[in-house]
Amino acid sequence: MIEQRRHVIDLDDFSATEIEEILETAESMREVLGREIKQVPALRGKTVVNMFFEESTRTRISFELAARALSANVVAFTARGSSVEKGESLVDTVRTLQALGADIIVMRHSQSGAPYLVARHFRGSLINAGDGRHAHPTQALLDLYTMRSRFGQIRGLKVVIVGDILHSRVVRSNLWGLTRLGAHVTLCGPPTLIGPAAFWTATWPQLRIAHELDPLLPDADVVMALRLQKERMQSGLLPALREYTRIYGLTAERLARLPAHAIVMHPGPMNEGIEIFPEVATASPSVIEEQVTNGVAVRMALLYRMAG
Repeated sequence: MIEQRRHVIDLDDFSATEIEEILETAESMREVLGREIKQVPALRGKTVVNMFFEESTRTRISFELAARALSANVVAFTARGSSVEKGESLVDTVRTLQALGADIIVMRHSQSGAPYLVARHFRGSLINAGDGRHAHPTQALLDLYTMRSRFGQIRGLKVVIVGDILHSRVVRSNLWGLTRLGAHVTLCGPPTLIGPAAFWTATWPQLRIAHELDPLLPDADVVMALRLQKERMQSGLLPALREYTRIYGLTAERLARLPAHAIVMHPGPMNEGIEIFPEVATASPSVIEEQVTNGVAVRMALLYRMAG
């Protein structure tokens, strides 16, 4: 077994072996969740604080269920109604939680890099649950786990990620994990939502960049649609939502062009009728609900490994 990790801020410093070990541990946790009593005493006596400065449904509840399944004490922290509204700094808030006995902090923050600041001032462990446009490592791990469950391995898979690439923290963490495990990744979207190809290939030289979705579909194993943030249209990055949907939306017609074995993914929340249509989100190739379910097992695996 590899050395225990103290913090999980992104996947950029994870080796392929470490990622594989986490996915193996998640498989064991999935077995726990299949029992009649979905709980083990692995984190009994530990306190996990869910520290969310952004609204969240899937990630927050998933972490809470994961911690409770491991018998941890779970505390929910939100900025609204806390001393943060009175001007308390992020560092002071973390020191307060530390003094109250927090062992693990799960943090989501709107500012990229905020978890690095917290990690420097917290004696326990930190898991990044999403920071600005930077990273969302646990979403990437559950995506990898979902692909691995369907295909047996990641190496060699042809993965197309389509949508608002430039502003997505999910994309960045997925790129680290997918490329490290040997997948072939293509980023697809309008030029205004991808940016210069050199921006991406400087870090991931094996990436492909495409601006047309339809030619990619017949050869894809995985198509992952990203939430289109509607404010991008208002900021001039898109001419109209209807035009975006016409070229990049996952419709039933596009679903029919995929190979029979291909799967459709979405990290959520979805804008149905824009980047993905309802009949596609619920069709048999869709593993979107599996992603949500798998998120609990993957987050259990991380909490278990970090708590030693």
